Amino acid sequence: MVNIKRWFRHAFMPPWRWRVLFSKAVLGDIEQAIKRSEHQHRGELRFAVENTLALGKVWRGMSARQRAIEVFSDLQVWDTEENSGVLIYLLLADREVHIVADRGISKRVAQEEWDVVAKVMQQEFQQGDFLHGALQGIERITVLLAVHFPPGVDDRNELSDRPVIVKR
Repeated sequence: MVNIKRWFRHAFMPPWRWRVLFSKAVLGDIEQAIKRSEHQHRGELRFAVENTLALGKVWRGMSARQRAIEVFSDLQVWDTEENSGVLIYLLLADREVHIVADRGISKRVAQEEWDVVAKVMQQEFQQGDFLHGALQGIERITVLLAVHFPPGVDDRNELSDRPVIVKR
């Protein structure tokens, strides 16, 4: 069944909304936090923000979680040597954060732990503090990855650290 309120949120979200919340400076700070994070573990982080879903996807009931998995694939976060990619996905229209981890990490870190991090980030975002929420999430993910994927000798950067603005 179609959620009409959700459809309207996606239909009438200004296409520039993400720019207000994620300025170049904020995106730069997130990128630097990811770079620092990846020096403490063998995981690979990606941060993606999407303003809205295509209205057809909303109409068909695609969830933010389903879209996060799709973006995980589109950005090839799965394409790391140790299957150690992690996507932080924010869908602004739904005000939801989802963390998707590749199979190498999922074997060691339960989804419930990622959901706790996502919830902390969502709470900060709901208060309008997108920079602090993103940095706090990256910091918590860093702790989890440092325990389960400590840094190695030949630890190369396999995925871009630059946040992605997903455009439909």
